[in-house]
Amino acid sequence: MDRTDLTLVLAIAQHGSLTATAEALQMAPSAVTKRLARLEAELGLLLFQRTTRRVAATLEGELLCDRARLLLAEFEALEQSLQERKSEASGLIRLAATLGFGRIWLAPVLAEFQALHPAIQIQLQLCEHLPDLAAEGFDGAVWLWSPGPQRSSVWTARKLAGNQRVLVASPAYVRKHGLPATPEDLAQHNCLIVRENGRQFDTWQLQSVRGARSKGSTLAVQRVRVQGLLSSNSGEVVRDWCLQGRGVMLRSLWDVQAHLASGKLVRLLPQYAMLDADIQWLAPYRPQTPKRVRLLIDCLAEKFRNEPWRPVAKAPT
Repeated sequence: MDRTDLTLVLAIAQHGSLTATAEALQMAPSAVTKRLARLEAELGLLLFQRTTRRVAATLEGELLCDRARLLLAEFEALEQSLQERKSEASGLIRLAATLGFGRIWLAPVLAEFQALHPAIQIQLQLCEHLPDLAAEGFDGAVWLWSPGPQRSSVWTARKLAGNQRVLVASPAYVRKHGLPATPEDLAQHNCLIVRENGRQFDTWQLQSVRGARSKGSTLAVQRVRVQGLLSSNSGEVVRDWCLQGRGVMLRSLWDVQAHLASGKLVRLLPQYAMLDADIQWLAPYRPQTPKRVRLLIDCLAEKFRNEPWRPVAKAPT
């Protein structure tokens, strides 16, 4: 049995007629009949029941068809992979990403990647809400996302980096209002609140992160209801208010690390963070991912796996 036999069996099952199969495969009807008879003789099995009106697969024929589909798909994937190895990665990659992470961290990596692969074109769309990637023709998205009950078999996901939302304030705010000693103390502070789609995110879910990276575990979530005089649907506006000393903010570490390093912001309750959504590669499921997209995913995973926005621990002197 060879690949042409598998193609023949599937064509017969699809068309339900030896004559129609011959037309589809551009073969003489007698050649189709002879090849099927030879295959059945080799296997010692009847694969199709023949009547004057229709050809129908037997149980053995259905089993062979199921396996034939898988084998032919693997043949096609192998050939495509081998062909890609001979050629330079090329073509268009369409990406979606969140506004902040896409602008600050993703865009520079994409520029470097494109310079290494000049035959690849990249279109990056920054947006507030995850689009329907398959319907809108995106190859994938880089998104802050937590796989949960909403995860579906029509999606593929790969974690690129962990994400922590941390508590920060300006030095001026700290001098005036002091440092919170516990998460519960936040209820007494002026907190800057983000609003999205009419919903206020005024319940902050904090976990202890002391030793979490080395032990792979965290303590129970502490939910703190906060309040404040300023709120906005723009995270950048909230960050600007925080820099001006207007209150305490809960913000992704990748977004505020530069301000922490410069001293414009200080971290509050550094043993706590909100660990709600990692940075993920999301894509519609496809049986064979193009070479250009595979190269990009590997590049992103390599660039972000060590979370370059994390502060570097100083060596003891």
